[in-house]
Amino acid sequence: MEKIIDRFLRYVSVDTQSDENSESQPSSERQLVLLGMLRDELLAMGVEATLDEYGYVMASIPSNIEAKVPRIGFIAHVDTSPDASGHDVKPQIIKDYDGSDIALKGVPGLFLKPSEFPELLAHKGETIISTDGTTLLGADDKAGVAEIMDAVQYIVEHPEFKHGEIKIGFTPDEEIGRGVVKFDVARFGADYAYTMDGGEVGELEFENFNAASAKVHINGCNVHPGYAKGKMRNAIRIGMELNSLLPLEQKPEYTEGYEGFFHIISFNGTVEEADFGYILREHDLAKHEQQKQVMQDCVDFINRKYGEGTATLTIKHQYYNMRSQVEPHYHVVEKAVKAMEMAGIKPRIQPIRGGTDGANLSFKGLPCPNIFAGGLNFHGKMEWVPLESIEKASKVILNIISLYSTL
Repeated sequence: MEKIIDRFLRYVSVDTQSDENSESQPSSERQLVLLGMLRDELLAMGVEATLDEYGYVMASIPSNIEAKVPRIGFIAHVDTSPDASGHDVKPQIIKDYDGSDIALKGVPGLFLKPSEFPELLAHKGETIISTDGTTLLGADDKAGVAEIMDAVQYIVEHPEFKHGEIKIGFTPDEEIGRGVVKFDVARFGADYAYTMDGGEVGELEFENFNAASAKVHINGCNVHPGYAKGKMRNAIRIGMELNSLLPLEQKPEYTEGYEGFFHIISFNGTVEEADFGYILREHDLAKHEQQKQVMQDCVDFINRKYGEGTATLTIKHQYYNMRSQVEPHYHVVEKAVKAMEMAGIKPRIQPIRGGTDGANLSFKGLPCPNIFAGGLNFHGKMEWVPLESIEKASKVILNIISLYSTL
C-alpha cells in the first residue's frame, strides 16, 4: 500500500503548469503526463478509468451495497499556477516541526517564518512539506489529487468498506479559470460532488468569488528621448498611470473575507506598447459588475487624456459564485460537516477567496462544495502543507462516502 506522502511527492515532481496564453485544451501538453499517470494508476488498481482528448480523467467505482443511494464524486485539478515555476520541484520534509524558522535551502537567506506565517505554529509536532524556495510546491492541488487517490486505494484494498457508486475526476487548467469548460457532467455521472481544493484543515466552502480577467493594451509613441518633448507617449508610464487609478484599498493585500479586489498579475512592455493583466474578484455579483465598469472608466480616462485608441480593454468572464446553486442542496454541506466531525476536525464554513472547478460545475448542474486539501501559501515559493492535513482530508473523503451509503 503506497503511503500518501510518497504518492504526493511523485505527483509534485511532474511539472503541470497551465498556460493562460494558450487556447488549446488542455492549455499545456505537460499536464497530460500526470493525467495519463493517474488514469494508468486507477486502471492498475482495477478501477474503470478514461482520459479524454480534453484532458479529463474520469473513473467509476461500482456500488457494493443493495440500497439505492446518490452517486458521489470527488474532483481535483492537476495543473499548477502560472504565477510561479513548477519545474524541478524539490520538496523539503521537516519531521516533528518545532515551531522555528524553516530555511528554504534552494535560496540562501530565505526562510518560512512563523512571524510572517503564524499558521505554522498550529502544526508544531507535525511533518511539514515545503518548497526549497526556487519553485512552488504544487499542493494546490496535487494534495487533493493524492487524497482522492489514497481514498480510492483504501476502497479497493478493503472490500468490506461499504459504499455507493463513486465517481472520480481529475481536471486540467483550473488555475486559469478553464478547468471544466468542456467537462461532461452527464458522462461523469455523479449526483453530487466535492472538490478537494481548499486550504487549512477544516475549511469547507460553498460560495466563492465572481471572477473575470482583464487585459489592457497601451499604444505609445516612441521618439528619441533627446527630441521627445511634446511627442513621446511612453506606454509603460501610461499603463502605470492607469494602474494608479484603481482603488488602492481594493488590492489583495488589503482585503479579506467577502471583500473583493483588483489584482495586477502581469506586465510586459516597451515605450512603444505595453500590456497589463488583471484579475477581478467579488462575491457580490453587482459589485463585480461595478469592478468591470471601473476598469472601463479608467481606460476611457486614459483615452480622453492621450487620444482615442491609446488604451484598449478586454474582459473575459471566468466563473460565478456557486452559492445560489449549492444552497438548495444544503445536505451536501451538512454531510461534509459531519464527515469532518467524525475525523475529529472542527469544520469552518467560509467563503472561498478564489475559485474552484466546483463553481462552474455547480452551474452545470452538479452541486459541488469545496473541502480542504491542507496546503497553505499557494501559488508561490512559500507554499507548504502538513502531511497530517493530507491524511485527514483523505479520511474525510471516506467518511463522506460512508455517510451517503447509509441513507
